[in-house]
Amino acid sequence: MAVTKPLHFIQQVRAEVAKVVWPTRREVMLTTVMVFILAALTAVFFALVDIVIRGGLQYVLNMFG
Repeated sequence: MAVTKPLHFIQQVRAEVAKVVWPTRREVMLTTVMVFILAALTAVFFALVDIVIRGGLQYVLNMFG
């Protein structure tokens, strides 16, 4: 493994950070809103699946009970 001098390492880190394309405020807001919408849709989906499974299980248990 190559040994790097601390000053050289810091220069390399700064060069790499300069290459990063940071998102705009609009992009951050849009992706945040999309995450919340998808989380809400997922919650609704699993709530509906839960209701269907619970109803089917109650139906089966009522048939034998």
